[in-house]
Amino acid sequence: MDTVTTLLNEGNPVIAVVGASDDPRKYGNRIYRDLKAKGFTVYPVNSMRDMVDGDPTYADLGELPETPDIVNFVVPPPRTLRLLARAKELGLMTVWVQPGAEDQSVIAFLDENGFNYLANACIMVYSRVESGI
Repeated sequence: MDTVTTLLNEGNPVIAVVGASDDPRKYGNRIYRDLKAKGFTVYPVNSMRDMVDGDPTYADLGELPETPDIVNFVVPPPRTLRLLARAKELGLMTVWVQPGAEDQSVIAFLDENGFNYLANACIMVYSRVESGI
């Protein structure tokens, strides 16, 4: 199985950003816009918004128009845990859990359920290093 960083840095992975937001003070906004600006195929997932950065949002991972290679979580740990269960139902087993979106219960769930994951690391930093930005 490829590591999450390998998937990020090879080819053009499809990335779902769970917790994408239009609020520029939130990391869900910064991450979504950053990945989009770098040319990644990115889908915003947020059940409480219709649009993010001018793009339609998806209320559920199951509504995405294509299967993401990486699901990036930018929500509080209790929501991350609940949405990880949904990702597992859909077979979306490669995830990136942003700092602050993880706690011990999230890490335990990831380990117990065989996810391919990276936690407590910012996707913007890893994508900047590889893209030269």
